[in-house]
Amino acid sequence: MPTTFLFSSIFIICLALFSLADGGSIGVNYGRTAGDLPSAFKVVKLLKSQGITRVKVYDTDPAVLKSLSGSNIKVTVNLPNQLLSAAAKKPSFANKWIQRNILAYYPHTQIESIAVGNEVFVDPSNTTSFLIPAIKNIHKSLVKYKLDSVIKLSSPIALSALQNSYPSSAGSFKPELIEPVFKPLLQFLRKTGSYLMVNAYPFFAYESNADVISLDYALFRQNDGVVDAGNGLRYFNLFDAQIDAVFAAMSALKYDDVPLVVSETGWPSKGDDNEIGSTLENAAAYNGNLIKRILNGGGTPLKPKANLTVFLFALFNENKKPGPVSERNYGLFYPDMKPVYNIPFTVEGLKNFREETGTGKGERVEGSGSGRVWCVAKEDVGKDRLQAGLDYACGEGGADCRPIQPGATCYDPNELKAHASYAFNSYYQKMGRAAGACYFGGAGVVVTQRPRFGKCEFPTGY
Repeated sequence: MPTTFLFSSIFIICLALFSLADGGSIGVNYGRTAGDLPSAFKVVKLLKSQGITRVKVYDTDPAVLKSLSGSNIKVTVNLPNQLLSAAAKKPSFANKWIQRNILAYYPHTQIESIAVGNEVFVDPSNTTSFLIPAIKNIHKSLVKYKLDSVIKLSSPIALSALQNSYPSSAGSFKPELIEPVFKPLLQFLRKTGSYLMVNAYPFFAYESNADVISLDYALFRQNDGVVDAGNGLRYFNLFDAQIDAVFAAMSALKYDDVPLVVSETGWPSKGDDNEIGSTLENAAAYNGNLIKRILNGGGTPLKPKANLTVFLFALFNENKKPGPVSERNYGLFYPDMKPVYNIPFTVEGLKNFREETGTGKGERVEGSGSGRVWCVAKEDVGKDRLQAGLDYACGEGGADCRPIQPGATCYDPNELKAHASYAFNSYYQKMGRAAGACYFGGAGVVVTQRPRFGKCEFPTGY
């Protein structure tokens, strides 16, 4: 076999994205705008049974915080928007809030961060001007009680805070928010070793642009990817593109060293007729593939070493939320604690997870009824690309290429396309059939019929 490694930057990105090294972390948002939810005690049992080790709440409800005591679940609490004015104007209010809502529970309840406000830039009450003073006063209180080194402060922003988000390399914050909010906020986050919280919903972008955004691209499924003309990076999913737009906006202000946490993301399992893509199958695909993507490690194309912490929205369907049908159907579980759809939340659970890919309308697309897929070399892509992909798969990619060595079971037919197909598939199956793992510079394609070259049978997994 050739050992020359003529690998492009695209392959490097792919490897970084789907490395099985230490991965990120998955948490859930525990919203309670509903009238039929189980007790907080039962909810904690549910979280533990699913292996969920992080939870984010939208207040500091005593029943919830007491129930989480001793659970070893890390908690993010929220100072609501309606309290920002008081926290900004009165240091004494900040002190009392910390005493009542943090000191009363910590450390038995493992509060790891406080979200000060939530999407304040779109708050109809116009609370933006209070954000930075409120954060500073809350931080002074944490310092007073010697908790500033263990409890981080941040404020979740919506993607609407961006002036530009496409392409990712052009990401920038709205000019009117830069001086009064983002520069002091990012400076505070850098100084305190905290992170920017971002609420990112690829569903909204897909719903509004379904004519130009591929559903596979939105759901982390196999696709050819989209090249960002500004930086030359290839994106295989909309989530990465949105997050890198925020990273680019931070970098434009010289704060590219500040980490990022995805404080909300999700996909509705039901919606109004005009809410394109809001189906149970798509919700399961998005959240299941996102979890796989995060726990398997690797950051984004722009930040390949940034293992992300991501909080899914939301734990339950919330029947009292206003707005379209989708707003009441983001839940991973029904109020009776039965899953809306089955997805794993842990690395162990991922071992047996395989998304049942479909059309988004409940139809399963499967080869010969098996639901299995393989990666093979495309027709007419040229010998150079086939050879480069083969070299990568059998070299740095770590595919099992022993069967295509001279004299081995899959050496015949001794043809470049046959050998490349075997190597591509070996790598693809090794990577858990992750989105982008069958790209190979455009030389690979996913098929639903088991490929055959001579007497060689292609494996379906490891």
